[in-house]
Amino acid sequence: MHQEWVPNVIFGWSPLWVATLIMVATYAIIMMERLNRAIVALVGAALMVMLGVLNQQAAFRGIDFNTIALLTGMMIIVNITRKCGIFQYLAIWSAKWVKASPWGILLMLSWVTAIVSALLDNVTTVLLIVPVTLAITKELDVAPYPFLFAEVLASNIGGTATLIGDPPNILIGSSVGLSFNDFVVHLTPVIILVMIAQGAMTHFVWGRKMYSTPERRAAVMAFREREAITDTLLLKQSMFVMAIVIAAFVVARALALEPGTIAMSGAALLLLLDNYAHPAEHQSKKVTEALSEVEWITIFFFMGLFIVVYGVEVSGLLKMIAEWLVRTTGGDLTVTTLAVLWASAFLSAIIDNIPFVATMIPVIKSMASTFGGPEGLLPLWWSLSLGACLGGNGTLIGASANLTVAGIGDRAGVPFRFVAFLLLAFPMMLMSILVSTAYVYLRYL
Repeated sequence: MHQEWVPNVIFGWSPLWVATLIMVATYAIIMMERLNRAIVALVGAALMVMLGVLNQQAAFRGIDFNTIALLTGMMIIVNITRKCGIFQYLAIWSAKWVKASPWGILLMLSWVTAIVSALLDNVTTVLLIVPVTLAITKELDVAPYPFLFAEVLASNIGGTATLIGDPPNILIGSSVGLSFNDFVVHLTPVIILVMIAQGAMTHFVWGRKMYSTPERRAAVMAFREREAITDTLLLKQSMFVMAIVIAAFVVARALALEPGTIAMSGAALLLLLDNYAHPAEHQSKKVTEALSEVEWITIFFFMGLFIVVYGVEVSGLLKMIAEWLVRTTGGDLTVTTLAVLWASAFLSAIIDNIPFVATMIPVIKSMASTFGGPEGLLPLWWSLSLGACLGGNGTLIGASANLTVAGIGDRAGVPFRFVAFLLLAFPMMLMSILVSTAYVYLRYL
């Protein structure tokens, strides 16, 4: 057992005030978007150590390496898998399955985006689906904006369904010990309901007006999805590894394995399968490519953020926040759970949900004694996940996938405007939180 670190801040300054100022400054600068968020988080982490809130050993204990391994491993698997063309294949197949009906394509691509986002990160999903969507809408001669808008929302909704679908879930699952199965059993049912409600609202706004000529639809039906598969061997290898990884997530508790171990093992196996038949020089090139495409900015952002949040936790601020929240809600589980759900949604619409969730995790953990131990906190964890993930749909800056699609759209001549997006997306986000409120209340409270 490690001995808990006692802050020893320079000049005898208050650890509480120093840690709080570092955290507030870190979050404020991240929100201003003037500096890369990884730089800001790492500087914040360095200040926590340099000023004596943490020492080096305590700082490293604050990093959740299970989360880091899970993110890195899944990024490697996705970076290799996407080169075979399977995701483009799915998009074209979906369009042809509904006979190239514009509304049918919008609905199918939304569900494909949601399902893929449940297994991959949201940004990767939209990067793969959006270019194909633009090609299909061009052939149909229909406005692409409704399709891209629906895919943005679907990526954030679908990512909420599983442990590996969205970074907030990875943080929660890793910190609390919730398994892949736990997320599927507890969150997938409500996500299906949210997707159905989302489809109804999208149809009300756009679906009834969509039309394309028979000639245009025939052009889409002429697409050959098999031509999207550029590497059949890699497709088989990738699907084999993905199947093993998902199966391992399902039986992780029986195997006594953590998600990070499973993801990194899967990444190592796919790297092996993709390289063993090539000469050493070619292997070095392929491995360098696979590792260079990992989102290292995100990885180091997480590491710095973990240290900043741990510094605040050690200083005692998070315990004070937890006690205030319990007093404010009167220690009532129902009121606290719904407060976490709605506060998470509104805050995640305007600030990055990753630092918010990282901060809330130790706050909620501190409430265990109030609600009868760790088991009593389960409704709070599901509310935090639903609020943080779904809240990102509220504004254009609410989630990374939103900004990614906006950037692609702007380059393709499909502008995404903040206010126009807000006026449509925010009511849809509120609808998803209302559905989640009913679900959480009826199932857990």
